[in-house]
Parts: sequence; structure tokens; C-alpha cells
Amino acid sequence: MAVDLSLTIGQGSKQELILRNPVMVASGTFSNGLEFAKRFDVDALGALVSKGTTLHPRRGNPQPRTGETASGMINSIGFQNIGVGAVVSEAAPVWSRWQVPVLVNIMGETIAEYGQLAERLDGVRGIAGLEVNISCPNVAAGGMEYGQDPEQAAAVVREVRRHTSLPFTVKVTPSVSDIRPIVVAVQEAGADAITVMNTIPAMAIDIKRRKPVLATTFGGLSGPAIKPVALRMVFLTASVSTVPVLAAGGVSNGTDAIEFFMAGASAVQVGTATFRDPEAAWKVLAGITEWCEQEGVTSLSDIVGAARRKD
Repeated sequence: MAVDLSLTIGQGSKQELILRNPVMVASGTFSNGLEFAKRFDVDALGALVSKGTTLHPRRGNPQPRTGETASGMINSIGFQNIGVGAVVSEAAPVWSRWQVPVLVNIMGETIAEYGQLAERLDGVRGIAGLEVNISCPNVAAGGMEYGQDPEQAAAVVREVRRHTSLPFTVKVTPSVSDIRPIVVAVQEAGADAITVMNTIPAMAIDIKRRKPVLATTFGGLSGPAIKPVALRMVFLTASVSTVPVLAAGGVSNGTDAIEFFMAGASAVQVGTATFRDPEAAWKVLAGITEWCEQEGVTSLSDIVGAARRKD
């Protein structure tokens, strides 16, 4: 039995992003995919999201900047990356030879920088779309993340929309009491999809050293531990979203993915699971397909939001 797993982002816009299946690799967990492509069939996936990219290269935070926790990990990488110039000149030419679409995750220190990043990446062969990370601090607003304020979040999205014809998703932060006003603001400002969610602020302590595990003290929690939180946020997001929802947060197998689809997501991003098993994304895809075949589901759209229905 054939199962339709396809998804279109930016439907009806100048450029549509078509995913053959709903399994993506999350930003920061697959680098830029260049090394993985030497060993794995990246073209079998729905899409890849690049490592977070800034206007200029960054060296990142001091070590140690990762630590294991119960059912997850905490990281404080500090946005280490090669910068947008190198992404365009070094990574994009390789991506252009792949069938799988690549989205570049962008992060700006100012609203204007988001626009500059979008403009630099617009029309570059090999770049199929963007993921706009609004979990970055706005220094001018006292360090508040852009994604914590609907007006600031919308301002970032409008700036990106003005400078690109590429379809893009907006990656929201979990550091809010209610995600729904943010979702409404960014989709009205021009977002083609919503990625839910980023890591959760957390910390761990080394009791032998009597110090925080991370050099920066705090970091972002990811992995299976945050899945119930991400499910709730996807459920809430889907209740107000008119664009596709992309779920990120603790996806480790096909069952996890099906839960997120039923909560309202149209696609999932596999992140931390890749560190434990580099083939995790492919196994998630196989699990989705197997479940659909067993349940007689011929189109993934039939189960998206199933847990939200009142019948």
C-alpha cells in the first residue's frame, strides 16, 4: 500500500517548498550535512535544516558546552558557525547537487541582521528555504528573546519577508507562558510555517567539582525529556495556526512522530536522537511508514490533528 507522506510549505506563494516526506533533521544536530552525506542517503529524507547561521563566523562558547542529563542533554554551543559567506560559497554548491531540500537556519543580533541574512541567501542555488530562529536575545530590548514578544517576533518576520522570496519557517521559543499570540503574530507577518520548538533553558551541576557542568552555567535542554512539553506546544500552536507546524523536541522513533502528527504537526525534526544514533532520522521515517501501512492510513494528512478532533 502506497502512503502519501508529502508536504508543501508556502503553498500558493512565489516559491513552494515540497517535501517528499515529513522527516527533517533539526538545526545544529546534523552540522550542515556535508559529512553525513558521505555515509548516508540524505536524499531519502524530507528536508535538512542547516546549522544556525549568523552574519559573521562565530567560535562559540568555551568548553565544556554539552552535558548529559536524564533522558536528554544540555548544550550551550554559542552559535558556533562558519558565517553566511562560507555557507553560500562552500556549503550551498554541495547542497545544489542533492535532491533533498536544505533550509538555512538564520539568527540575527538585530532585526536588520535578519534581513541582511535573508537577502544574502535569496536566490542562492542549493538553498530551498529558511528557518528563522527567533530564540535569539534582543540586546536593545534588555536581552529578551525576539520570540517572547509578539510585536518583536512579527517585526523579524516582516524584515525577512521583505528580503527574500524563499519559503521560510519560524522557530519559536518555549520560554513563554502562552505560545499562541506569538504564532498568530508571525503567521500574519508572513511566515510559511512554524517550527515548534527550541530547547528549554536548563542547567546541571557536577557534584564532584561542585560547579555547573557547562562553562556558561546555563544551556538548552533537548531530547526525550522535553517531548511532553513540545507535544503541548504543538497542540496549542495547531489550534491557531493556518500554516504547517513542524515539530521539534524529543522525536526519537516513529511512534513519537505519530504523536506529534496527531497533536497537529505536519512534519517532525529529528535532533538529539542523531547524537546517539546517526541513523535516527531514517529509522523515524521507516517507523512512520510501517505504522501507516499497519493502520491503513494512505495519506498522512488524515491523521494530522487527530487528537484535537472532538468526534
